[in-house]
Amino acid sequence: MKIKLFNNKYIDIEVYIFISMKIAFITGITGQDGSYLAELLLEKEYIVWGLIRRNSNINTERIEHLYKNKNLILRYGDLTDSSNLLHIMYEIKQKYELSIFEVYNLAAMSHVKVSFEMPEYTADSTGVGVLRLLDAIRSSGLTEKCRFYQASSSELYGKVQEVPQTENTPFYPRSPYGVAKLYGFWITKNYREAYNMYACNGILFNHESPRRGPTFITRKITRGLNMILRDERPNLIVGNLDAKRDWGHAKDYVEGMWKMLQQDKPDDFVLSTNEFHSVREFIEKSFKLRGFNIKWKGEGLEEVGYDETTNRELIFVSDKYFRPTEVDELLGDSKKAREILNWVPKYNFDELVKEMVEEDCQSYF
Repeated sequence: MKIKLFNNKYIDIEVYIFISMKIAFITGITGQDGSYLAELLLEKEYIVWGLIRRNSNINTERIEHLYKNKNLILRYGDLTDSSNLLHIMYEIKQKYELSIFEVYNLAAMSHVKVSFEMPEYTADSTGVGVLRLLDAIRSSGLTEKCRFYQASSSELYGKVQEVPQTENTPFYPRSPYGVAKLYGFWITKNYREAYNMYACNGILFNHESPRRGPTFITRKITRGLNMILRDERPNLIVGNLDAKRDWGHAKDYVEGMWKMLQQDKPDDFVLSTNEFHSVREFIEKSFKLRGFNIKWKGEGLEEVGYDETTNRELIFVSDKYFRPTEVDELLGDSKKAREILNWVPKYNFDELVKEMVEEDCQSYF
């Protein structure tokens, strides 16, 4: 059976189906964003290739429920290995008659505090790793068919030069992570301009979920609450209570990533909820959902959060969790994405906190 194309030519329907398949490659597929993005693309009937790092410990929990899907293909690799990336690009090129090929670069050494202790590795993987992937795409002859998404970060703004931050706000990163992301941003833009590559930067403000890594402050709070409820620990120790972040849900943000690669022309977009909340507020709302009314006493490192009903001291501050150079507040303005991409976040702050608390404390009543 044949099908008629727009140019009045006929081809076999089997060939048409083959060349019209949607193919995507995700680095960082085992992470929070990668797992949600994989779910989204598989629902849209993409064939999804994912890059996973070899690890002695199991690091695929977030995508194990997707293993039975025949359209999920996983390959071992790392952004520090250019030959590995090039090999995968050639493998995909040879396997399919590509019309459009989407690449989402989500892999990174993504913990800001840890980046101060591992600055060279952060630069190599989070920064130069972007270059390796872009050049693998170009060297394999996929420049014209590829649509590339680079996961940039609100940490680019660091010591903010204006409030709120837009696509035109000057960058001032305050961590090795932020500096590495700055290189990734500009090398993506450079390849777009130098090689006419469809390459986008998504400047995403903080986005969380129950799949967030346990060392990030939001999960540290909700998991810590669960351990307090279970008497597994007496209290929660945190760093900067007054740091403010524009917090959204990762599910909303991966949809924005996808929308960026569906446009006629590549561009850079801020994704944000356009409101910010402090770490202190995240703690208060989380604990309130499990019956604690947190009040505060003391100042600075001596500040303590206690339950108003029982006077039990639950929250302590330690300089161990402060960064050498702090970022006090980040607030995005996603007007451009809302107007051009028709992207609007579905989750508000309270819903995000509630979902994370219910997931981490679901077995406690």
